[in-house]
Amino acid sequence: MTTRHSFYPHGVIPAVLLPFFDDLSIDEASYRSHLRDVTNVPGVTAITINAHSTEAGSCTFEEQQRVLEITQDEVGATMPIVNGIYTDSSMEAQRLAKMADAGGASALLVFPSGIYTFGQRPEMAIEHVKRIADVTDLPLIVFQYNPAGGQGYPLSTLIRMVEEVPSIAAIKDWCGNAQLAYRQIKALQTRTPPVNVLSTHSAWLFSSLVLGCNGLLSGSGSVIPDLHAQLFHAVQNKDLALAQQLHDRIHSTAEVFYTDPFVDMHNRMKEALVLMGKLPRAVVRPPLVKISDDEIERIRHALIDAQLLKA
Repeated sequence: MTTRHSFYPHGVIPAVLLPFFDDLSIDEASYRSHLRDVTNVPGVTAITINAHSTEAGSCTFEEQQRVLEITQDEVGATMPIVNGIYTDSSMEAQRLAKMADAGGASALLVFPSGIYTFGQRPEMAIEHVKRIADVTDLPLIVFQYNPAGGQGYPLSTLIRMVEEVPSIAAIKDWCGNAQLAYRQIKALQTRTPPVNVLSTHSAWLFSSLVLGCNGLLSGSGSVIPDLHAQLFHAVQNKDLALAQQLHDRIHSTAEVFYTDPFVDMHNRMKEALVLMGKLPRAVVRPPLVKISDDEIERIRHALIDAQLLKA
């Protein structure tokens, strides 16, 4: 049975991982266990699938559809599901959006097209999101990349996008700049209704939440959802001492997850879950490849420092 939750994106939204067998097929049993592990954490408001963390770029349309089906079957009755729309093509984005809507997703996370790395005009970016909004009434979360890389939106474009696409309910902020992050919070969360800013600045999560974000959406929430939920709650309650203590633990993991090359961040998170006994293997799909034993050892020490693993 498909269940859809009414959900205005806010709070703690982990982006889960997708386990694979050695033959690179989806390990559905391990995925179900991972879903239960993350969604049973108090304070988690929703989960995200079919995104960077689930290696959506290496998954077919049918596999993404199956991931949503499994998620809906396992946790859909109790947890809103945010489905990623990860594609360069606006027409394929519409196809994915229709699939996610029909499959019971509660919101969509709209990635920017990779075409923008060659340059973008505001009309292009707005048209891409408009086409998705044309085929679904689900609330949209616009993924805001760092503008320096070409895929991020200038604030003026972001504001135009919000004005022209009323179903945009939030942004996932990865702008990489504290000053711009605060400008976005002031410009978007003061609107009626507010467009929530969900931090994904996982390398400096504490600082970004203190700026006033109304939530966070992060792949590292697949490993430390409890710490994310506790940190968000502490910041919301202005308990600075507790927030700093939690930040110290989170910082240990951020230092090993979010390091060069950045592309391996979710690769590293899988290895962390293997070390914690929560995944049977850390297989990733090409072009990603397994990280070195030395790096896995650094992750182990970081988990010990974060009090997530015994020495």
